[in-house]
Amino acid sequence: MAGPVVQTAGGKATRDAYGEALVAVGRRDARVVALTGDLRDSTRLEAFAAAFPDRFVECGIAEQNMVGVAAGLATCGKIPFVSSFAVFVPGRAYDQIRVLVAQPGLNVKLVSTHGGLTVGEDGMSAQAIEELAMMRALANMTVIVPADATETHQVIAALVEHHGPAYVRLGRAPVPVLFDDTYTFTIGRAAQLRQGDDVTLIACGIMVAEALAAAETLAAEGIEARVLNMATLKPLDEAAVLAAARETGAIVTAEEHTVYGGLGGAVAEVTSAHEPVPVERVGIRDVFGESGSPRALMEKYGLTAADIVAAARRALARKRR
Repeated sequence: MAGPVVQTAGGKATRDAYGEALVAVGRRDARVVALTGDLRDSTRLEAFAAAFPDRFVECGIAEQNMVGVAAGLATCGKIPFVSSFAVFVPGRAYDQIRVLVAQPGLNVKLVSTHGGLTVGEDGMSAQAIEELAMMRALANMTVIVPADATETHQVIAALVEHHGPAYVRLGRAPVPVLFDDTYTFTIGRAAQLRQGDDVTLIACGIMVAEALAAAETLAAEGIEARVLNMATLKPLDEAAVLAAARETGAIVTAEEHTVYGGLGGAVAEVTSAHEPVPVERVGIRDVFGESGSPRALMEKYGLTAADIVAAARRALARKRR
């Protein structure tokens, strides 16, 4: 079981936690360097740039070149953290990530902010809703989506100790703080946040809070839902998925991403091969987003606790056939 789940009023954006975490790891390890493409404020790298000006590189609006610079730094023993919006990294620099970082397996950490629909009013051109599938498809690439500020701190610290390329997706808008300092994140391990034997809810990122709320609603109906925080999409915790399939017989996945190729796809790949059970996927269907407040977009595109509850009911109905 994970540490206690707590809820903090107001919440905190994971990009804010990232800025703090990078300064902390920078103080402990002189190999840590930071790069951004004219987005030091939005990606929250201002504090790192001020604390370590000789380890900060402003690459300008040239994301492809920024990834190349990071690859070069990694070959010299540095641990580069590359930060931009998710639509730019990986969106605009995918070929450089594939050829210069993933194929040689270099120790480059790609941390995108402003991922998903909850970029909000910036509209569809700024909303990365498919980049997790892009990064999952790359060999050697670790893919992580933290659920809150506490987990973000631990993810950044873990990546300094983890050798190899990694992609982390963070958000722009404040999200609930779910975990206190007793929580422990481990790359490749799911965290069970709630016990249950009827159905399992597997979520990542901002959808973890929605899954916990959905479990409360289901409990009021007499349905006990197991909740897994699957922060690491790759390597996926297959043992946790298969245990959930065997022990609960039905799974719902929830992600702020297209249903194609993300968390739901990863879970379905594992269950279909080893433990076939009903899997319902909550995510963005085959559409792009639009401008709106984060909450309004989550409601319109089916990313709420109520949508997870409805999916759980469908999964349970299929399980009973």
